[in-house]
Amino acid sequence: MLQRDSIRASTQDGTYPRPQALRPEWTDLGGKWGFAHDDEDAGLRDRWPTLATPFDREITVPFPPESELSGIHDTTFHPVVWYRRVITPAEIAASGMRNPDDRVLLHFGAVDYRATAWIDGRLIGEHEGGQTPFTFDITEHAGTGVPLTLVLRAEDDPLDVSQPRGKQDWLENPHVIWYHRTTGIWQTVWLESVAATHLADIAWRADVQAGTVLLDLELSRRPSTAVRVRVSLTHGEKPLAMQEMSTAEPRSRIVCTIPQQLNGQAYEDLLWSPNHPHLIDAHVELLDASGRTVDELWSYLGLRSIGTAGGHFLLNDRPLYVRSVLEQGYWPQSHLAAPDMAALRAEVQLIKDLGFNAARLHEKVEDPRFLYWADRLGLLVWGEMGSTFEFSTTAATRVTREWMDVVRRDRSHPCIVTWVPLNESWGVQHIAHDRAQLHFAQALYHLTKALDPTRPVISNDGWEHAESDVITIHDYATSGESLGAAYRDTTTVASLIEGVGPVGRRIMLLPHGESGQPVMVTEFGGITYAPDSDIETWGYSTAASPEEFAERVRELFVALQQSPVLAGVCYTQLTDTLQEANGLTDQYRRPKLPLELIREIVLGTGVPDPSLQRLRSPNQSSPAPRKTPVHEMSDSREIG
Repeated sequence: MLQRDSIRASTQDGTYPRPQALRPEWTDLGGKWGFAHDDEDAGLRDRWPTLATPFDREITVPFPPESELSGIHDTTFHPVVWYRRVITPAEIAASGMRNPDDRVLLHFGAVDYRATAWIDGRLIGEHEGGQTPFTFDITEHAGTGVPLTLVLRAEDDPLDVSQPRGKQDWLENPHVIWYHRTTGIWQTVWLESVAATHLADIAWRADVQAGTVLLDLELSRRPSTAVRVRVSLTHGEKPLAMQEMSTAEPRSRIVCTIPQQLNGQAYEDLLWSPNHPHLIDAHVELLDASGRTVDELWSYLGLRSIGTAGGHFLLNDRPLYVRSVLEQGYWPQSHLAAPDMAALRAEVQLIKDLGFNAARLHEKVEDPRFLYWADRLGLLVWGEMGSTFEFSTTAATRVTREWMDVVRRDRSHPCIVTWVPLNESWGVQHIAHDRAQLHFAQALYHLTKALDPTRPVISNDGWEHAESDVITIHDYATSGESLGAAYRDTTTVASLIEGVGPVGRRIMLLPHGESGQPVMVTEFGGITYAPDSDIETWGYSTAASPEEFAERVRELFVALQQSPVLAGVCYTQLTDTLQEANGLTDQYRRPKLPLELIREIVLGTGVPDPSLQRLRSPNQSSPAPRKTPVHEMSDSREIG
């Protein structure tokens, strides 16, 4: 348990499952659970939730049963699985239960795809959606003082391509760019006790220009009498602001002015960026009429703005060239679940050490603790939805509902700078010809802007854009000459955007006008170099030696870095993933080339910074290139 007077959410250790709404007392229910496959789907008929007989196998939660670390390691089709675990009175007490009217909440980080849960044979709730969290109130069971038997049924039809599934293969064996399925529990299961009236949800929004922070908060219920909410903001030991309000409403907004930010010469000192990932700590208290604290959360936020203008991607109103890498978030021993919490920090640090300032989370909604480390270490993140593979009323409903939960969960993370609800027309395969699919893409764009108007939204990354704040192109040209030719000047890029893209699909389906959207190549590379692989590998092209691999990666990077038009790039990809062996590292995160060499290529040493090149007038001379020594990779390396 954390000591309340020393809690800072910005320096937490990365184990708490909900890093921007931290409470010091909670119980991790991970570890050994009973487990059973139910291929005949007989469990409901045979009343498995009520039986005292243990399941016949044991699994380590939260690793999916397809993975090695789960202890099951069965990658064949199993559409229904069951879990059982006894929750002890000591675990309930450790969750922070203090008063008779406290509520005990059972949280699930993610269960793929449809979950139904029982306690002692009594139904406690259901949830659909494999990438988002959900909570059941188990208070009426927890107050008995006796052990509770929790049973969970997870249904995940491997052939149902209307489920948002991302890179999970619908075939039994992984092929091309698809991987093993993730069934059932794959993120933390945990207990937490709260007051009957408590802070149920908080969300931060920074207004950099106004020097203010907006807090939207939601209570668990409408209070019977007015309560007070107190918000305190600090940076390190320095108090920044405190605001208090009285409310009798279930939802409220508090505006906190930070006086320091009103000084136009000093306001940048607190701004969050990859080079200076300043985080502001927040303490949110809920007080009753007598002034007693009935609930409190520790949180953090980043002061930063994101925008686009004049063909630039803007961070804090300054052009930023995006150097991104495609991140699959897949580990050989644990699949979509991280093997441990240290792996999430290591992943963020690896991406930064390789020279990237951004990661495009690809076809996956990542664990919030990855986003915490991106916030803390300074990594821009593109938040993307795991796609369906068909378009239907069912698929559209599922995507919309789950995407709303994704945006709600992650909207306060300063690292997230772009939303991507659709990728490469997955789930809208005939968007160029089917008006219903085009309307769906437009609807997701506008829905996302309604839920979060502060970030750019890409309607359909790669090609066949509807409305989009960034024009993104996927281009796997295998030579630097052909890749660079398409982006050498504004005329060639405009011709590409108005015509047919690299894979024969149109880039834009709707007129994009003269709104000044930045243009980025958000997938390129894909070069396979895996001479020691014991399986057949796949990539967009293949290198035969480390020297050839280095030469070809550099050639492609230089081709795009020399473009005076592009606002950013995203290399495919960070790691080898099963047969898709086109990573800069192998599946165990070991760089295929010296890290310093990869970093030099990514940073474009010897090539003028594209963001400066685009801002320079024709008569200005190029600044001398600056090589960043390895020991100066990032001041975030010094964070403890």
